[in-house]
Amino acid sequence: MKMRPPSVPLITVDPYFSVWSAADRLTDNTTVHWTGKPNTMRGTLYIDGAAYRFMGTGDAPAMAQTSVNVSTLSTEYTFVSAGVELKALFLTPLFPDDLYYFTRPISYLKLSYKSLDGKAHSVVANIAVSEEICLNYRGQDGVDIEMLEQGDICTAKIGSVSQPVLEKRGDDIRIDWGYFYLSTQGVESKTGAYSEVVPFDDRLQHGENTEMAFVFAENTVTEEGTLFTFAYDDIASIRYWDKPLRSYWNRNGESILDEISKAYEDFTFAYVKSVAFDDRLFLDATRAGGEKYAELLQLAYRQVCAAHKLVLDEDGEILYISKECHSNGCAATVDVSYPSIPMFLLYNPELVRGMMRPIMKYSRSDDWKFDFAPHDAGQYPHVDRQVYAGNRLEGQMPVEECGNMLVMAATEAIASGDVSYCEKYLDLLEDWVKYLEANGKDPANQLCTDDFAGHLAHNCNLSLKAIMGIAGLGIIYKMLGRNEDYEKKIALAREYALDWEERASNGDGSYRLAFDRPGTYSMKYNIVWDKLFGTNIMPVKYINSEVWSYKRHQNKYGLPLDNRATYTKSDWLVWTATLAPDRDTFEEMVAPLWDAYNSTESRCPMTDWYMTISAHQRGFRHRSVQGGLFIKLLEASGKMQVK
Repeated sequence: MKMRPPSVPLITVDPYFSVWSAADRLTDNTTVHWTGKPNTMRGTLYIDGAAYRFMGTGDAPAMAQTSVNVSTLSTEYTFVSAGVELKALFLTPLFPDDLYYFTRPISYLKLSYKSLDGKAHSVVANIAVSEEICLNYRGQDGVDIEMLEQGDICTAKIGSVSQPVLEKRGDDIRIDWGYFYLSTQGVESKTGAYSEVVPFDDRLQHGENTEMAFVFAENTVTEEGTLFTFAYDDIASIRYWDKPLRSYWNRNGESILDEISKAYEDFTFAYVKSVAFDDRLFLDATRAGGEKYAELLQLAYRQVCAAHKLVLDEDGEILYISKECHSNGCAATVDVSYPSIPMFLLYNPELVRGMMRPIMKYSRSDDWKFDFAPHDAGQYPHVDRQVYAGNRLEGQMPVEECGNMLVMAATEAIASGDVSYCEKYLDLLEDWVKYLEANGKDPANQLCTDDFAGHLAHNCNLSLKAIMGIAGLGIIYKMLGRNEDYEKKIALAREYALDWEERASNGDGSYRLAFDRPGTYSMKYNIVWDKLFGTNIMPVKYINSEVWSYKRHQNKYGLPLDNRATYTKSDWLVWTATLAPDRDTFEEMVAPLWDAYNSTESRCPMTDWYMTISAHQRGFRHRSVQGGLFIKLLEASGKMQVK
């Protein structure tokens, strides 16, 4: 990867089991959780008995880092010191077509070395992980530590004493239940634990000096490679309507120790498949939108997956629960799921169904009182009722969420070739279309997904979402064989679109932010589905003229979301660029996004909300919405064309 990632993924399993390096070199800073709070891991290499540091901070001299390469499922560093070259490969095999690997909470570190000076060397690695991995913050609780052996695999286990399983919910919190397992394999391997006093860290704001426990694993490093694994058994993953649910991998009560053993057996398989997955993604994305676009997808993939948790409900059906990271921690948020779906429509549309199920269940419950779709279904990891805006009417996003759910339903049906899921919930989808027909043509003063910009009446882009929602139900009717109903909905969507063009026009080929605000502009990302579906609801000449008008608003690091501020949203930027009639224009619009991540001083997992003049993070990080970057690749696949 030519891009310098703003933060480098190391362990990316779910919203809690998450470790990143927010620096150019792995030895520059302490490794962190995606929230920026320390999740301290240390790596020390003993070369002929002398200690050298290759991960984290400490007293030992740092090895010289010569390269770092981020791929779709792995990150590889290269270091040099004392006549030895060390390669450190972090791999999390998140295969979307195999839910066992997709959910198994185990991540690999493979260390290998070669001699650079022609001499034989003794090379031993020590990996240490702090109690922060299993606590909300260090010192929050005591920890229990245990050393385990299973065959030739040595494991150090650590977890909180109190084990408050699924008690806490919210955004800027980390897991404080379940157990972390650090393992390595071989006759020369060993594990252990130690404690040290660490100074106050203002990122934590808890105590002045804290005694912090570490577990470690140590092993000889070979030229062929030595494996370490990081695993986390959270016991229960999601509280769903007061019932604790397990992740898919241990749906039948599988043992984490057995899974660790399997992980050592299948590393080669996982590595080979991950390379093939990365190669395919990079090649297809480069063909669709250029190398910079392909690198954006490589960096986004693991982040998007790790902002979710996949569990099974009491009927054995998949629930794919997103966490609205760095916002308010909402769970199963509709307008977070909606931008993320391009990635999952490409690789496994069943995961889109898994996003929708909590919302469908909630919408049919007595707890939901409105005739439109809800914003969310809880606050992570509790999925039990909407928390956004206190469930008050004035805080809702009625047009937004109805449109989102209808488009999600239609796209899932197209991608899977199966309309049975939509048929099961047809009554809800029809109710939501009725709401859009009554309220979407010229939306009242309400929020949309870009709620950070505040309420807005007569929102032109929100009206486009209503149009595509109506078309979405039409597509579902067509797949159900109801061709007459399909024609009616598509005709109505076209009628609304032509009316939209007349009222939204600035008269110069561009279109307004709001119908009553001449001379304004905004990204019209919601109409992108018309292009992907091939439904021709909005005449292409209007879309093209709008795209050409964006050039006058472009800043160094991208097109602003609208005329009210100079910030932008990465997902909507790529959706808007996908409206472009040719690849050159697409690349011209997307290159500044690559530049923003490559040069930003905001060292956090990919933010989707940043300033287009400075590239500084405006807000948000580690959000699943980066799945929206895959929309150009989805278009190129042709999978969304309505037959």
